[in-house]
Amino acid sequence: MTSENLLGLPPTLLPAEPGVADALARAVGYEVDEALAEAVTRFPTSSLAWATLSDRAWSRREKVPAYAYARVGYHRGLDALRKAGWRGQGPVPWSHEPNRGVLLSLYMLRRAAEGIGETAEVDRLTEFLNGADPQAIARIEAGER
Repeated sequence: MTSENLLGLPPTLLPAEPGVADALARAVGYEVDEALAEAVTRFPTSSLAWATLSDRAWSRREKVPAYAYARVGYHRGLDALRKAGWRGQGPVPWSHEPNRGVLLSLYMLRRAAEGIGETAEVDRLTEFLNGADPQAIARIEAGER
C-alpha cells in the first residue's frame, strides 16, 4: 500500500487530550497499575489511556484483558474520529500526535486478536491501519510513541 492519499480525502486530525499524557507519565514504578486505572477513570474517552492499559496487560501475558482494553480504546477512537469528521475512510496520520492513541488502540487490538487466534480481525485491523497511515504499524513496532 502506498502512502499516497488516492481518495483525495483530507486527513483526520484529532484534538489534543490535555492531561492524559501527564496521567500516563505517572504510571511508573510499583504503582503503575493504579496509575493506569486512574488514567482511564479520569479520561475514559481516551484511546491512548486504553491502549496503554492494553499494552500493560499484554506485557504480563494477559491476552484476554489486553484484548478487552484495546477493544474499548478502539471504540473510543472510532467515536473521536467520527466526531472529528471522519467518515469511515481516509488518512489518520501518525505524524499528528493526538492521532496516536487511536492508531495504538487499533494496533493493540490487532496484536491481541492475533494472540487469541482471531485471524479475520487481524486482517481487518491490518487493512484499517494501513488505510489510516501505511507507516503506522512500522512506527509502532519501532517503538515510536
